[in-house]
Amino acid sequence: MANANTNMPALPQSFAEFWPYYMAAHQDARSRALHYVGSTGVLVAVALSILVSPWWALMAPILGYACAWTGHFAFEHNKPATWVRPWWSLMGDWKMFGLWLTGRLAPHLAAGRDLPDIVEMVRAR
Repeated sequence: MANANTNMPALPQSFAEFWPYYMAAHQDARSRALHYVGSTGVLVAVALSILVSPWWALMAPILGYACAWTGHFAFEHNKPATWVRPWWSLMGDWKMFGLWLTGRLAPHLAAGRDLPDIVEMVRAR
């Protein structure tokens, strides 16, 4: 249902409703590649924090966000959904990573095409 004041769809009320908008914000393959590099970096940092030093845990969010946000600003030319829906965005990062690893991402990308920007939707309210 659209919001009469903004001509935009209603804001997602669950992660399942948010997911297509997350995919809309990740249409550029270069941006997604940077997300995957960041997610891999997070996993490496967590492993190193267990095996080498707990200080590596501090690098996990830095690696993840630096790569992902670079993709948004350099290639997608949008703002990260983390700014408006941080937990759903984090869940989306890992879901996208898993779907990419298993070769099942394409239909999810297609479902997000031509949807409005979730950050702009939230800010318009």
